[in-house]
Amino acid sequence: MKPLVFVKLSAMMLLEYFIWGAWYVTMGTYMSVFLNSSGIQIGAAYSALAIATMISPFFVGMVADRYFAAQRIMGVLHLLGAVLLYLATAITNNTAFYWIILFYSLLYMPTIALSNSIAFQQMTDPGKQFPWIRVFGTVGWILAGLMIGFLSIEKTKETFYMAAAASAVLGLISFILPNTPPKGKSAGASSALGTEAVVLFKDKPYLIFFIAAILVCIPLSFYYGFANLFMNEVGLNNAAGKMILGQVSEAIFILAIPFLFNSIGVKKMLLLGMAAWILRYVCFAYGNVDSNLWMLYAGIVLHGICYDFFFVTGYMYTEKKAGEKIKNAAQGLFTFATYGVGMFIGTWFSGFTTDHYTVDGVHQWKEIWFVPAYIAVAVVLYFVFFFKEKDEIKQATN
Repeated sequence: MKPLVFVKLSAMMLLEYFIWGAWYVTMGTYMSVFLNSSGIQIGAAYSALAIATMISPFFVGMVADRYFAAQRIMGVLHLLGAVLLYLATAITNNTAFYWIILFYSLLYMPTIALSNSIAFQQMTDPGKQFPWIRVFGTVGWILAGLMIGFLSIEKTKETFYMAAAASAVLGLISFILPNTPPKGKSAGASSALGTEAVVLFKDKPYLIFFIAAILVCIPLSFYYGFANLFMNEVGLNNAAGKMILGQVSEAIFILAIPFLFNSIGVKKMLLLGMAAWILRYVCFAYGNVDSNLWMLYAGIVLHGICYDFFFVTGYMYTEKKAGEKIKNAAQGLFTFATYGVGMFIGTWFSGFTTDHYTVDGVHQWKEIWFVPAYIAVAVVLYFVFFFKEKDEIKQATN
């Protein structure tokens, strides 16, 4: 790969995830401060990305891949997205804000797949080259959190302005990215969703895992939707800046996964991930900015184990189960089910739960955090009793 191409792709990934990290982490706090939003309204706004995740495979697989060069359509989507992010700050009505975020999410989510497609098109050895490009996405998310903290804009509209500016820049840069022409063929609806991979459900261990993956997205939704609001309300200074420790943890723990996946087995890896969810929410339930400040930090840092040991391991497990012929379809189905269906259920449920434990406008955070902890306990027990996978996973020969 030529150095200039590497620089362009790295900048693309950095901005792609900088945009997401700039508005997504603090949106719940923003809605609470500027829109007086209820938990249900905050959960609904976060569900927009889940809806977009379910719809974007149709757009990418059936429209973008057939008719447009990937870099051009990504440029248009980000430029339009910049306008919507800016308009979001002018909205004072929760319903209108929800629709703005939903429309923006429908524009943004396809760019994840498009950016990956642009990067892969330029690689001779994706297995070795892609991680060096993708890591700049994590850097971008971390940089967004650091800038929010440094500029002290966590509870202001400037987070959306910052995301809008980055989206506009990436929109313009996209037109000078390496050309990635349309494939000239249209995927059917079933192919776009990866439904040909449902054959994997004949394998009972994988079906048990798949159900657990959807269920564990419910406690995940509590973290994404309400962790920043919680930390601001309990008085943690520069909460957004400190929450980037979760992404640092994610980057560190992901390095251990290939070794652990083969040494301790998939079941123990997945159980470690789910157990970390329980520990995280217990830390949040009892954490405070005084004697138990360490528990708040522990809950943040556990993000690496929570996410990597379950979801990254889950993607690896899915690929090994699927085999070469249907691995792309299987990954698409897994993403649709978790970040689509699972997160949609979780965002709404977390919103209802937060409102249920709000008394006279005051969130009862201890009771709120115990709910996802209990759900994680239930998923762990379900997984322990029903998941019976052999120690060695042989590559499928579909």
